[in-house]
Order: sequence, then C-alpha cells, then structure tokens
Amino acid sequence: MDSQELKTLINYYCQERYFHHVLLVASEGIKRYGSDPVFRFYHAYGTLMEGKTQEALREFEAIKNKQDVSLCSLIALIYAHKMSPNPDREAILESDARVKEQRKGAGEKALYHAGLFLWHIGRHDKAREYIDRMIKMSDGSKQGHVLKAWLDITRGKDPYTKKALKYFEEGLQDGNDTFALLGKAQCLEMRQNYSGALETVNQIIVNFPSFLPSFVKKMKLQLALQDWDQTVETAQWLLLQDSQNVEALRMQALYYVCREGDIEKASTKLENLGNALDAMEPQNAQLFYNITLAFSRTCGRSQLILQKIQTLLEKAFSLNPQQSEFATELGYQMILQGRVKEALKWYKTAMTLDETSVSALVGFIQCQLIEGQLQDADQQLEFLNEIQQSIGKSAELIYLHAVLAMKKNKRQEEVINLLNDVLDTHFSQIEGLPLGIQYFEKLNPDFLLEIVTEYLSFCPMQPASPGQPLCPLLRRCVSVLETVVRTVPGLLQTVFLIAKVKYLSGDIEAAFNNLQHCLEHNPSYADAHLLLAQVYLSQEKVKLCSQSLELCLSYDFKVREYPLYHLIKAQSQKKMGEIADAIKTLHMAMSLPGMKRIGASTKSKDRKTEVDTSHRLSIFLELIELHRLNGEQHEAAKVLQDAIHEFSGTSEEVRVAIANADLALAQGDIERALSILQNVTAEQPYFIEAREKMADIYLKHRKDKMLYITCFREIAERMANPRSFLLLGDAYMNILEPEEAIVAYEQALNQNPKDGTLASKMGKALIKTHNYSMAITYYETALKSGQKNYLCYDLAELLLKLKWYDKAEKVLQHALAHEPVNELSALMEDGRCQVLLAKVYSKMERPGDAITALQQIMLELARLYLAQDDPDSCLRQCALLLQSDQDNEAATMMMADLMFRKQDYEQAVFHLQQLLERKPDNYMTLSRLIDLLRRCGKLEDVPRFFSMAEKRNSRAKLEPGFQYCKGLYLWYTGEPNDALRHFNKARKDRDWGQNALYNMIEICLNPDNETIGGEVFENLDGDLGNSTEKQESVQLAVRTAEKLLKELKPQTVQGHVQLRIMENYCLMATKQKSNVEQALNTFTEIAASEKDHIPALLGMATAYMILKQTPRARNQLKRIAKMNWNAIDAEEFEKSWLLLADIYIQSAKYDMAEELLKRCLRHNRSCCKAYEYMGYIMEKEQAYTDAALNYEMAWKYSNRTNPAVGYKLAFNYLKAKRYVDSIDICHQVLEAHPTYPKIRKDILDKARASLRP
Repeated sequence: MDSQELKTLINYYCQERYFHHVLLVASEGIKRYGSDPVFRFYHAYGTLMEGKTQEALREFEAIKNKQDVSLCSLIALIYAHKMSPNPDREAILESDARVKEQRKGAGEKALYHAGLFLWHIGRHDKAREYIDRMIKMSDGSKQGHVLKAWLDITRGKDPYTKKALKYFEEGLQDGNDTFALLGKAQCLEMRQNYSGALETVNQIIVNFPSFLPSFVKKMKLQLALQDWDQTVETAQWLLLQDSQNVEALRMQALYYVCREGDIEKASTKLENLGNALDAMEPQNAQLFYNITLAFSRTCGRSQLILQKIQTLLEKAFSLNPQQSEFATELGYQMILQGRVKEALKWYKTAMTLDETSVSALVGFIQCQLIEGQLQDADQQLEFLNEIQQSIGKSAELIYLHAVLAMKKNKRQEEVINLLNDVLDTHFSQIEGLPLGIQYFEKLNPDFLLEIVTEYLSFCPMQPASPGQPLCPLLRRCVSVLETVVRTVPGLLQTVFLIAKVKYLSGDIEAAFNNLQHCLEHNPSYADAHLLLAQVYLSQEKVKLCSQSLELCLSYDFKVREYPLYHLIKAQSQKKMGEIADAIKTLHMAMSLPGMKRIGASTKSKDRKTEVDTSHRLSIFLELIELHRLNGEQHEAAKVLQDAIHEFSGTSEEVRVAIANADLALAQGDIERALSILQNVTAEQPYFIEAREKMADIYLKHRKDKMLYITCFREIAERMANPRSFLLLGDAYMNILEPEEAIVAYEQALNQNPKDGTLASKMGKALIKTHNYSMAITYYETALKSGQKNYLCYDLAELLLKLKWYDKAEKVLQHALAHEPVNELSALMEDGRCQVLLAKVYSKMERPGDAITALQQIMLELARLYLAQDDPDSCLRQCALLLQSDQDNEAATMMMADLMFRKQDYEQAVFHLQQLLERKPDNYMTLSRLIDLLRRCGKLEDVPRFFSMAEKRNSRAKLEPGFQYCKGLYLWYTGEPNDALRHFNKARKDRDWGQNALYNMIEICLNPDNETIGGEVFENLDGDLGNSTEKQESVQLAVRTAEKLLKELKPQTVQGHVQLRIMENYCLMATKQKSNVEQALNTFTEIAASEKDHIPALLGMATAYMILKQTPRARNQLKRIAKMNWNAIDAEEFEKSWLLLADIYIQSAKYDMAEELLKRCLRHNRSCCKAYEYMGYIMEKEQAYTDAALNYEMAWKYSNRTNPAVGYKLAFNYLKAKRYVDSIDICHQVLEAHPTYPKIRKDILDKARASLRP
C-alpha cells in the first residue's frame, strides 16, 4: 500500500471515528515513510483521541515547525488543550496567535492539511475557508476540489450532492484516486443511486484490492439494495482477510438477529464482536455505545442479546463516565430487561451528568409510569410539553402521553389519536432512509410492537364475524407489522402479532399459517401455542385446542402462571360440558399473581407474565357464567362483586356492568338489569353492546317494540356511522317494519355505497314491503355500479318468486359468465347460482338444461376441492361427473390438469386424447395436448391430431385455433420462422390473438431457444455470434417485438404484469447497459410487490447475468430452485433451472448442475437444452460416449435443425470412434447449413481420414 493509500485509509478511519485504527495506520506510515510528517501528525491525533492528551501534546509540539503540517499542528494543539480537564489558557492563546500569523503565508499543502484536519474534527465552515483559499492559490487544485466535495456532502442538512459529484468526477480525470472514488460512492449513495455507488466501490476494489474499507462500503450498499445474501457473503470475505473486522462482525450478528432470528448464533457473533472491539478499538467509548443501538431495538427483548450488549455499554460508560447518553442508553437497556428500579438509577445518573438531557427525562418518566407514579409523571410531561417547541416533536414523548392517558382511563378516542400521532411522527423520521444500521436503529421495531400492543388493547377480543366491518385499528396494526416483518423477518414477536391481528380480523387461516411459522422456528413459544388454542376453540375444534394447551405446557411449565392459559382451558372444558372442572381451572387462575391488584400496575417484572386487563376481566366474567350454569347463583354474585370492586374506574367497567345485568336477568330482576345498562353513557367503551343488551331485554322480556327500537335509534344518533345505521335497519327488520329499515339502510349506504352486504339487506327489506319492482330496480342499479355478484343471486331469487323465469335465467347466466376462478368464496357463489339456475330450468320445464346446471354444480364442487388444495376429492368428483357425462369437456380438462400437476403426463395425455377423438377440432384441448406431448417427449404424435382436425373440418386450416396449434408445434420442434407465420395468422383473433402475440414476441427475442444470460455456449460459434449481420438481425427482431407489444391488450391485473415483464425483456434484448438496468429496476419492483413472482425473479437474474453480476443472479435463481414447481410457471421454472445450471457449469460444479438438468427433464422430456448441457458436462469429463448419447437426444428434440448441436454430436462421435455416425451427422448439418464454420475441417475430414486403412 503506497503513501497516498495509507493517507486515504487514515481519512476514512478519522471520519468513521476509529481512532485506534488511525494510530495503527499512522504507525505503519511512519515505519515506511518516516520523512513524511503527515503520518506523525495523525499518530499524535490518534493518541489524543484515545485519551492520552499529554503524550499527544508532546507529539504535536515536536512537529509544529514542519512546513506542511505546521498549521494543522497548531490547530490540533489548541484542540488538545481544550480537551484536557484543565486547559492551559496561555498555551491556547499563544497557539491561536501563531495560527493567525502562519495562515497569512501558508502554502498550498499547509492549507490543505489544516482544512482536512478541521473537517475531521467537525469544523466544516472553518475547513471550507482554508480549502477555498488553497484552491484559489493553486489555481483549481483537484486535491482541493475533492476535499471541498467531501465537505459539501458531509455538511449535515441539505448537502450539495450535485456539485460535489462534479468535483469528484474532475478529481478522477487523471486516474483512480481512492479518496475521490470513496467520495463519489458516498455521493451516489446519498442520492439513493445504490447501484451506481456499488459500481464505483467495485472500481476501488479492482484498482486497490488491499483497501479493505471499500469492502465494508460494498457490504453496506448491498444491504441498502436489500440483498442480504450478498451482504453476508461480503462480510464473510472481509473476515477471511481480517478476522477482527468490526463492521463485518457487526453485520453478521445483525443478520442473525434481523434476518434469521437465530439468537444463539447472533449471541456468538456479538461475543466475537466484543472481543474484536477490545482488541482493535479498546479506548473507543463512542463505538462501544454505537454498536449496541441496533441490536437492542431489534432483538425482541432477548435476554441473551441484551446481556451481551449491556456488557458493551458498561465498557463504554467506564471509558467515559461523563457521557450522559451512555447512562441514558443503560437505563433503556434496564427497561427492556424489566429491571425498572435499576433503569431509574441510570436515568438519574444521566440527568445529573446533563440536566438538559430530554431523552434521560423521557426514560425517567417511562419508569414512573411503569411504577404507577402517575401524578409525578404527569408533572414532568407538562414540563416537557412547555419546552417541546425547542426540542421538536418526539414520538417517544407523545407515546408517554398516550400511556398516561390510558392509565388515567381517558376516553378511548383521545388515546387512539395520540397513538396515531406517535406512529405518524415516528415514520416521518425514517422516511427516505436506506436499509442499513441507522435504519434499524430509527425504525426501532421494539417501540413499534409496543404501540401495536396498545392498539390491540382497544380492539375486540373475539374474532370479527362474517360481514362485520373490520376494526380500523386492526388495519393500522397490519400496516405497521408488515413494515416491521419486511425489515426484520427474524423477529418472531412480529409474526405472532400478525397472527393475532388476523385472528381478530376473522382471517383464521392466515392466523393459523403465521402461528405455524412461529412454532416451527420456536416450538416453545408459549404465546403462540395459546393463540393457536384460541384459533382451534373459535373453530369448535375442542380436542385440538386441548392438545395445543398440553403441548404448550410440555414446552414451558411457566405457562401455568399465564391467566390466559387457564381462561382458554376453562372455555374448552365448558364446551365439552365439564363445568365443575372449568370452575376449578378459573379458581386457579384467580389465585395467580397480578389477578387482583386494585389500582396497581398489572405488569409484573417478567414481561412475559404480563396480565392483560381485558384477559383478567374475561376470567372474572367466565367464572360468573360458569357458576350460573352450575346453578350457583350466590357464588356468581360474589365473583361479580369482586369484579365490580376490581375494575371500577377502568375502561373495562362497562363489561362488568353488562355481566351484572346478565346476572340480574338470570335472577329474573329485569328492572335492575335495565337500570344498570341505562347508566352506560355514549362516551364509554362498549356503549353499543350495552344498548343492544337493553334492546334485547325490551323485546324479549317486556315485549315493548318501541323501547326496543329506541335503543338502536340512540346508537344511531350518538354514533352516526354505517355500523349504527345497519344495526338500526336490522332492528326494524326484526320487528317487521321494513319501511323504516329501508330508511336506515339508505343512510348506511350513503356513507358506505360500495358495501355489498348493505345492498343485499336493502333489497331484502324492499321485498318484505312487497315493493318488488323497486327491489328489482335497486338490484339492477347496484349491479350496474359494480356491486358484488351475490346480489345477482338475490335478484334472481326474487324474479323466480315472481315467476319471471326468463329474466331470472338471464341474471344467473350473467353472474356465471366470467373467467374460471379459484377463490373459495367465488366458487361457493357460483355453486349457489347453479343450484338456483337448475330450479329455474325445472320451473320452465326444461329438464335437459336443469341436468346440465346440476352437472355444472358438480363441476363447481370439483373446483372448490381444487381451491381448497384437495386434489384427491377433486379427482373423485370429476370421475363421478364423467360417469354421467362422458363428453364433459371441463371435467376431462380438469382431470388432465390434475394429472399434469401430479406430473403424470401419460395419464394427462390419455384424457385429452379421449376428448380429441370425440371432437378433433377442439383447439383449446389440442394446444394443451401439444404441450403435454412435448413434456412426455412424444412430439412425433402431434401431426396425427392435425390430420384428424382436417378430416373433421375441411376449413380447419383457416381456423385461428388450428393456426395457433400448428405454430406451437413448429416452435417446439425448432422451426421458429414457420411458427411465426402460423402465429401471425392467429394474432388478430379475439380468442387466440393475445397468446399468439406473446409467443411471437418470445420467438423474436429468442428464436434459437438459447439460455438468455447463459455463458457456457455464448461464444461457441466464434465470430458468427458477433457478426454485423447477426447484430442487425437481433435489432430487427427487437423492433418487431416492440411493435407486437403495442397490440397486446391485457384484461386482468396479472395480464398487465405479464405485459410489463415482456416489455422489459425487450429492453434487455438490446443488451444496452442503461436499458438492462431499467428492466432490472422494474423486475425488482414487481418482485417486491408480488410475493414469489417467478417471471420477475427470473427477469432479475437474467438482467444480473447480462450486467455480469453473476453472484446476484445466482441468489435469485437459488431462491426459485427452492420453490415448489407449479403448472402456471412451468416455463419460467425450466428457464431458471437451466440458467442456474449454466452458472454452476461455469464454476465447474457439475454435480449441482446435473441435479438441476435432471429436474428439467423430469418436467419436460423434450428439453433439448438440458440434454445439450448434460452432453457438455460429459464432454468436459471426457466421457465422449455418454456425451454423444445426450447430444443425440438434443439433436432429436431440436428436430435436427440446430447446427451447433449437430456439430457437438459429430465431434463426440469422432472422439468415441464412431466415425461413420460422425460423417453422417456432418452431412446432415452441411446440407441444411452449407457454410457452417469449421465442421468440414475439424470433424468431417478427420473422420474420413480415420476410416482409411
């Protein structure tokens, strides 16, 4: 490493504040270039920053007369004196006077080094003065401009990145300057051009491979590009070069915490990191502190991780016990560990060190709130409120206001508004930050999960029932949790909370899947087991619920201390009729710590045994109910009194009042029940539930319809929202007053016009009033405005009732006239419509049509089974349907599709052949069959079916479907030009046009079916591949593809995505770097928004290959290789396996490539490219006989049209001493391609010579 590189390294470490590293590099510089005073200067600076002030002063004094560093040494002397506990005022004044004097006559180098040092110590404005003067003196020094550019991009707010980039570019005109290249990379990163920054860093790596900071920068940029695999790979490479590299160890530990959620490995890496810090930066208190921040906020309060980082923080504080922020962070650590009293001590220490520390005061208030010292906390918050303008808006401060409001039982709306404000403020602070260490710190997942937990305390405790509007708070929770899980997927607590939100939203399946994920990663996750038990209980799966509870207990005996465990167990026992056991279970729960603590916090020291207020109350209420069911009214009353006493003045007291009313009602005291419920005001939570209960009493016990409806009117008046008007409408329908119900539903619809449930209720109310014509008009209007299809059913049912059969038939046929669907609810709706249609046909005395409709129901049932991922039941249903209707095309196609999914291609072909025997001109079936015969390796059977179609229909050759199928066959048999002609004849057709266009575009972009992005066969044809003629042909093909793209008119969302994919493949086909990068950005965007989108991931990999970024391409392809194969993405799976095999072959990893190629051939026995790669591997291993066998298959399935494959086959025949066969293949190739290079000389002549005696 030369002198300049060492100086750049020093500059880098100064900016990163790695002062021991500065000392080590400066020592190396002194050893190599002893006469250069710059190294001595930075040795003194490193010494100073390690706390050895007197030693540093001596070193600065020794060099202050050296011309180049005299000015910066004097500035450093002033800086050092000011840092010492007892500054020498005289020395400072003397040095200051000398600085002013020397500055007047200072040369370029002296000014440069002074400006550089001032930049390092954070005095940017002063540094700029020196550098401007130096640039003026030197008439535009490039070195000066580079430093000025660095000053521009590190100036804090509003950096001048555009101007800085120009300076860096100018600094690089005379060659590669590491300092300028680093600056350029930093500048591009600040402009969020991470790919450009990475390219610049790679330039440093190529030119200066021993400059390790460039690898650190590369690692951070890879993370900004959200490429964890590459980030970790770079970190591992760094550690091979430098086993104690702090940044690489930090990144590895962060990876295991955030990405993998592997606490054990993360803990080991943190230990290694601590050891590296002790060795490499032993006196760097700030670095010890900085390292801990991201881990404490992302580790999910893992005690193992928290203890490791506590050690690092304590080391930081011992090195600099005057630093208030270190004490503050230690206080925060104690809160995370549940050690509130110790947290208070640390916050007091921090406030003693710095009375103005707002963060220490915020932490102190948080401790007070946890300890229940509400009055003290309130006073402190008032003080902070007064100074908020000067400190700026703080999410943490607003959060404390929200917590205080909750603890003081303020109105729900007030608390929720505060929590909303917390989130808005918090997310505004991380806007625009790239993924990186600072992002993890600022995102603070732990804080966000706290907010979500608070939100959930205001959400309903039971899952939403179908049709019930989703609580807006749950939507907010999902939004926050999805942000966290995208960034920190290893944090299982987030996944658990998503499961909880999904459970409360009524999405039981999603809740179950998320819980399974939690338990796969951590089988002893007690909260997940408990929620899974609740999920099973909500589905009436009582045995599975009990099993879940037992499993939970087997993993963690502490679960017996969770009141929720006992509550779920009692509820399951109640469902099984074990009332006495359920009562015993709840009595055990009542004796747990935290269950009865009037006025105290319900949070215990261990955060995991936190007793939720609503769960506590649920135990009381469940016990009241069980005593009542067991005939123990007196015991029920006693528990109720305890609940009233315990929850008085809390947000849950209304639930107690409702339970009290229930008990009074059970005892026959209706007046008392009503009196209790009347006391619930509109400002209190559960007001609607209380009024619903009152209404129920008025209707069922008092038989008073007026008072019944008054309750719902009051709800609608006090809370004028769609739900309230819906309840009012339902109430009117209950007392048979549909006219009034219509008015209420109209009010609800005015506020929520797109609610299909409301529209359905409105229609039914109109029918009740016998206002059929208005109901029909209403349904028709609602349907025209895009309402849900189930309104068609309601309308058809009404028309059937009115005996308007023709209209009913039309409505139902309209509802059923859509593309095939796989969504469960849509399939169920179709089934209902088919049953009603059968009834309509029956009434119309059309038994044939009725039978067809019923067969259609069987088909819908088969589709339902398929949607529920039950292929066996679907198969049985199809077989049953085919028994009664052998010619049922849809059932036969579904059978074939099922066989295709099972990869039983022979059976799939059999079903389609049967269909074509009966109807040879069914081109949809024929196109499917051609694909299947290709996969079976039997394309030679296809022409027979074309002949059958022509015999059936003399005009078959004019049919677009026939032309499409012919094009498909020719494409698969290696005749792309003929295929294009046939597809062209189908491209204007309404049914076949879109698919024909897509196929034409693919042929234009890849006529020879090459592996796009692959490198194994790239230059096999020598100069032929790079000829001007070939390049012109490619450009013409791309232009043709672009024209064809304009004709595509997709009708679905997926169709539009497919169009975007094809557009960007056109961009990639140009091979121009800017176009390929643009395509890559689009593919990345699609892959981010559409989970596991195979075409987009393959597009990304292909783009990376064209850009020569093979490791990135490999990562995407490996991701696809791990996914389960599916029929829809069959082609993309094959292409991705071939491209990954190509990469492995390039790296001589033949075993891994073979495994992928065999996978290709399992799914497509006609895959000539897979055979070609297999032949290539065998050839490389000099197994020429085996190579020839594979090339034979490639030659066969390319329809003997690909000259490159023919050349390889002839060559391997020659090597295997099969000379006659070799000559035969040479003749075949030369007959089709007379000018094909080298085959005559390389193979034909040699084979002939070998035959001669």
